[in-house]
Amino acid sequence: MAKHIFVTGGVVSSLGKGITAASLGHLLKARGYKVTMQKMDPYLNVDPGTMSPFQHGEVFVTDDGHEGDLDLGHYERFIDESLSRESNFTQGSIYQSLIARERRGDYLGGTVQVIPHVTNAIKDRLYRIAEQSNADVVISEIGGTIGDIEGLPFIEAARQFKKEKPAGDVLFVHVTLVPYIAAAHEVKTKPTQHSVKELRSIGVQPDFIVCRSDHEITDKVREKIALFCDVAADEVLACSDAPSIYEVPINLYDQHFDVKVLQHLGLPVPEIDLAPLRGFLANMEECVDPVDIAVVGKYVSLPDAYLSVIEALHHSGVYHKRKVEVHLIDGEELSDANAAEVLGSMDGVLVPGGFGQRAFEGKIAAARYARENNVPYLGICLGLQAAVCEFARHVAGLEGATSAEFDDAAEYPVIDLMPEQEDVEDKGGTMRLGAYPCKVLPGTRAEAAYGEAVIYERHRHRYEVNNAYRDTLTGAGLVISGLSPDERLTEMVELPDHPWFVASQGHPEFKSRPMRPHPLFRDFVGAAIAKRG
Repeated sequence: MAKHIFVTGGVVSSLGKGITAASLGHLLKARGYKVTMQKMDPYLNVDPGTMSPFQHGEVFVTDDGHEGDLDLGHYERFIDESLSRESNFTQGSIYQSLIARERRGDYLGGTVQVIPHVTNAIKDRLYRIAEQSNADVVISEIGGTIGDIEGLPFIEAARQFKKEKPAGDVLFVHVTLVPYIAAAHEVKTKPTQHSVKELRSIGVQPDFIVCRSDHEITDKVREKIALFCDVAADEVLACSDAPSIYEVPINLYDQHFDVKVLQHLGLPVPEIDLAPLRGFLANMEECVDPVDIAVVGKYVSLPDAYLSVIEALHHSGVYHKRKVEVHLIDGEELSDANAAEVLGSMDGVLVPGGFGQRAFEGKIAAARYARENNVPYLGICLGLQAAVCEFARHVAGLEGATSAEFDDAAEYPVIDLMPEQEDVEDKGGTMRLGAYPCKVLPGTRAEAAYGEAVIYERHRHRYEVNNAYRDTLTGAGLVISGLSPDERLTEMVELPDHPWFVASQGHPEFKSRPMRPHPLFRDFVGAAIAKRG
């Protein structure tokens, strides 16, 4: 039977519950345990697929096509396991399923209530992921902050879940803020005390408290927190700000967090293998010489909107032992007129995915500048579509070529809707989502990167390269280096007479790992380093 760990947060949001949970997952996996992770989001959206990246950051996509919280990306990168749609659910999805059952008459006219119906549905998801993953340990992060009204059903469900499981099978980790007050020249424990008091008032006693702070947490501070929060002093962990999130597992390991957790759960403590992580961190220390990469998007005021892209770039930089400097460029501000000024100092140009017309012309300008000036280019999803539109306009002679997404009356819609999507009105979950196979053309940059004839990438889009223009584009010199197995869909394109210009309809950033950067990102950064010299 799986053991369960719940991770909650107090005082403020964005404390790093996800990184704490993922770090613990990394340590337990490094000791040989099979670990899976889960994020429970209290908001009422069914999933983040239709939410603005400005509010929620990127939408992470799993192999089986679930649009999930960005914390799933942290989980996958830290525990190096592909997660599934069982790994993320929202309060909205719980209510949606319950209301559908109520409308069908499943409750036989009974009153549907938060307790027991909502809490039972949450517990069902906890049991289900344990059964389907066959994991030794399930780590479940409860989103939001203790005290939020929308989070109460999740805390209550976790409380009930612990009661139903045998003693020692469930524990709670509470991540909380210990702020430094400059005027007093000391850190303050009162917010943590109040947060734990709030948690205990709804029936949950934390087994561990992880203190987030930008200052040192002394033994004296630990003892004070332990006294007021009814835990042992060695169950209060310090998690101060670190230069890299990948140092957090080492920080927690040095405090024997994983050992204490295993002891609480009544599990053996096998030898740990942290050599891969330590090797990655050692290589990171050697990354001094910079390489400048422009990421041309439209959500650039919130870096979390491109979190996996930025992480994949950093993974590749560590692989090459170069420090990747990411420059977020607003596509709305970019044009052919200023592209040389804005991008002239860049060693590589990356155009990530996105939806909507805003900033699309700037992305086309970025692709044109990279093509004409032999700057390494990586296009992802909409970045492929921008590259195809640019090539169609300025090389293939299809003036004004664009996507039917932005102009359904365009003369040259080189990007068009998938036929099966033409009559769909519901915007939620109607796309090509999840992992799809791709045949890689021999002798291409794509094949050189992947080293395989068939690869799988995760997708999240509705529009495709229009097959009516395929011959025109290839006749003008565009290489279609990746196709769906039935050769109906264009998956990758590249330019043969360019140092490195590759674009993918999939999202390779989702599969990049710290110790195993994605091949396209790895070779793109390598090409950018070669350009810089």
